[in-house]
Amino acid sequence: MSMPENEFRLTITPDDPRAPERVKRLRQLGIGDLPDPEFDQLAKELTELTGAPYAMVNFIDEDRQYFAGLAAPEAEAGNQAIAGAGEAVEVGREMDRDHGYCPHVVVRGKALVLGDVCDYPRFAGNPVVDKIGIRSYLGAPLIDDDGNTLGTVCVVDTETHDWGRPGLDIIKGMAAKVMERIRERNEGRDPYGGENPLQG
Repeated sequence: MSMPENEFRLTITPDDPRAPERVKRLRQLGIGDLPDPEFDQLAKELTELTGAPYAMVNFIDEDRQYFAGLAAPEAEAGNQAIAGAGEAVEVGREMDRDHGYCPHVVVRGKALVLGDVCDYPRFAGNPVVDKIGIRSYLGAPLIDDDGNTLGTVCVVDTETHDWGRPGLDIIKGMAAKVMERIRERNEGRDPYGGENPLQG
């Protein structure tokens, strides 16, 4: 029996014609290529809300994914595994663009829910899946006010997971929270709403 067309589209790395615009925007915002303690904290909060062992705030350029925010059970082991490397990795926050599920979320511009990745044969055979035994994924896009999809927030679990509406609401809520933090930084406001006196 042949694979349904919509499923096949999900199992290959999607074309991403807006990547150059996204890279330019990420550079303007000064995010996406360094670890960010605030995003690490939000990723940790996401693991607590969902019960998933891994969570990321992920920014994607033309060639790679970068986890500016990362929460894992054991940081060093988790980082190495999620990078899909068999040998030691110094940073471990980068992953090729053709690995994982976040590139699909970016191109789709909407959340992706995979309760069991084994339902998608090519996803199940991904080397990153093998490294940390991913069985489920939940991700939502980070979309700015101009419609640019900057990256994703996501969680992955080593067990199958029926995320349901609560999971979808959590991941979308966290995406909104991350974007609000990005807007606050870009507008020169502190988290408590204080205005930058040099603006306006």
